[in-house]
This record gives sequence, structure tokens and C-alpha cells, in this order.
Amino acid sequence: MSDWLEATITLHRPRALAALTRLFRDIDTAEEAFAEACLKALTVWPKDGAPRDPLAWLLTTARNSGLDHVRKSQRRAAILARHSEEFQLMPAETPDPDEMRDDVLRLLFICCHPELDRRDQIAIALRVVLGLSVDEIASGFLIRPKTMEQRITRAKKKIASNPVAFETPSPAERGARLGEVSLMAYLMFSEGWSTSAGQNQIKLTLCEEAIRLARLLAALFPAMGEQAALLALLLFQHARRHARIDTDGKLVALDDQDRSLWDRSDIAEATGLLQKAQRTGHHGVYIVQAAIAATHAHADSVDDTDWASIESHYAALYALLPTPVIRLNQIAAQAKLHGPYYALKAMETLAQDLSTYRWFHAMRGGLLQETGDHNAAIAAFETVMNLGPTAPERVAITEKIEISQNKLRGV
Repeated sequence: MSDWLEATITLHRPRALAALTRLFRDIDTAEEAFAEACLKALTVWPKDGAPRDPLAWLLTTARNSGLDHVRKSQRRAAILARHSEEFQLMPAETPDPDEMRDDVLRLLFICCHPELDRRDQIAIALRVVLGLSVDEIASGFLIRPKTMEQRITRAKKKIASNPVAFETPSPAERGARLGEVSLMAYLMFSEGWSTSAGQNQIKLTLCEEAIRLARLLAALFPAMGEQAALLALLLFQHARRHARIDTDGKLVALDDQDRSLWDRSDIAEATGLLQKAQRTGHHGVYIVQAAIAATHAHADSVDDTDWASIESHYAALYALLPTPVIRLNQIAAQAKLHGPYYALKAMETLAQDLSTYRWFHAMRGGLLQETGDHNAAIAAFETVMNLGPTAPERVAITEKIEISQNKLRGV
């Protein structure tokens, strides 16, 4: 698949899947129809050229494919009988942007149905809305792919058996599920910003889709400080997109980024949103994370960064959400304040919980390099290489290994 085709399909997947799910009221049918439309696009577009409106083309093709399957499937005959008139209402022309926007939000609310376990909510949203593979999602959850596959299947069955799952949630239901839907947008951005696997480190289309959803949530819930803070957090991160990968396609660490490439308009908008969120008096996880991102964004250089403030923010975040990954980030800030030996000692308590988390081993390898223990650093970096890094990460880790090898040879 060409880069353009992959980017186009990735961009339109959330909106297309959302509209198809509304149409067929069955997630599996929507996924199968979209997959067949994508396969047809791979054949037709390179030969005939891209359509004027790829989203409309994908929707129309998927709609027709899905209807054929529904008509032929005894299992879905009841769907056709109930909604035969509704099936005819989906236009072939360009979809209405507002309707499509609401479809994506509706699909996220479906994935975040309160009858689902929170882990199942996250898993099915990553699979259905983002189109991540089971292996990619399992890697993010630090569990076996087979376990994740069972979790997603179970969630789909529970949604399919719920007669009201596909209805638009009431205002009260929206408020109750807001936290889970916000998390979906956050995870969508996270996957776009640092992909689970593959050749590319950043999928900007996913980042932009997450920001679009965050804007929608902020507009729907203007009095909620966490919604403004979520959007601020994503914008602070997105502002660094041009500096994160160099001209050779190599990953550039935050400490080494050319800050003149950071998008100051994004930072200015994010700063205003964070200030608005802070005025509400809330102290939620997105407000704290946005404050951390703001501290980085407003520092002229690494040396000018207020690491004490960042460490304090991570301590507050860990109190709200005590996860091993947040503790790891707090330790990374402590390394700037107290040195690599302090941080390596603190990381020992996380070794078991984060044994399959490649960023743990990458950070440990870097700290070991600082102490001059290059044999141990190489071992840590080799562990990263065995945990499925992206192509840019693999290049960066290879270079770090070479540095330590040269040090051991006295070069």
C-alpha cells in the first residue's frame, strides 16, 4: 500500500466506521464493509486515479458491500427488516460534515457504554475507531494478543446484545461517559504521536483526528475544565511535530529538538485553554498533564526547563492516577534534578511491572550510559530492540548501542 493510500484510509476510517455503524447498527458489519471498500480502493484508485471525495467514495462502496452481505446473511436478516428504509437514506454525494462529526462522537459513546469494563471500552475503541491491530493494542496494554482478542470479542458481543447501544445518548448519559470518551481522544492522539509499531513514528492524521474530537468535546462541554485541558495538552504536544523527526527521518529526543521549529500558534492557543481550565478550580489528570507540557513548551532550552516544577506536577499526577508509567515519567524528571544513579535506583521498583514496556528499557539504557556502565546499557537497548520498536526508534537505539560499543573499545 502506498503512503498516500494508507494515510487517506487512516484519515477517513473514524468517520466512515462511525457512519456505517449508525447505518447498520452492527459493528462487525460496519468493519467488514469498510474493509471491503478499502480493498477495492487499493485496486481501483491506483488505476483510475483518486476520487474527488475519497470519504464519499469509501462510504458509498462500503454501504453497497454491506447491504449485499446483509441481504445474503440470515443472521442479519432482522437488521434489514427493521432498517430497510433507513438503508436507502444514505446519500451517495459528499457527506454532511456536521453529521459525520456527530457520528464519530456517537461511535465513541457506543464504545464507552457503561455496561463494558473500562479496559474493554478502551480496547474496542482502539480497534474499531482507530483500526489498530490486536497485537498493537495488546502491546499497549502489556498483555498477550490472545487475551486482547478475547476482550474485544466480548465487548462487541455485549454491545450487539444491547438494544439501546446504538441510540444517541441523552445529555445525562453523555456527562456520565465523558471521562471515557475523553480518554478515547487522548489514546487516539497517543497512538498517532508515538505509534505502537511500524515504519512511521508519527501518524499526523490520527493526531489531527484526536484534536478534532477534543475540540468537539470542549465545545459540547464548555464549562468542564478537563475538556479545555485535554485540548490544550494535545496542542502542546502537536506543536512539536516538525521538530520530532529530522530531515533523515530519525527520531529527535525532546532535549535535542530545534525549538524554533515548534508551532508557536499551537502553543499560544494551548496556553489560553490551560489558563481557562485552571480558572475552573479543577485539578484533573488532563489539567496536570497540560501543565507539564506547558512547562516544556515555554522553556527556551533544556537547561532553562523548570524540572522541579515538572517533578512536582508528576507527583500530583501520580496521586490522581498511580500507574507505573506515570511513576516512570516522574523518575525521568528526578533524573534531571538528582542524577542518573538516583533515577536508576528508583526504577528498580518498576522493573517487573514494566518488563515489556520498551520506553522503560530505553530510559534505563540512557541512564546507564550516563554512568559509564556501557555493557549494561547495551543489554538494556537490546531489550528494546526485542520489544518491537518502530523503524525510527530502531535507528535511534542502534545508534545508542554503537556509542556504547565504541566507548568499550576506547574509540
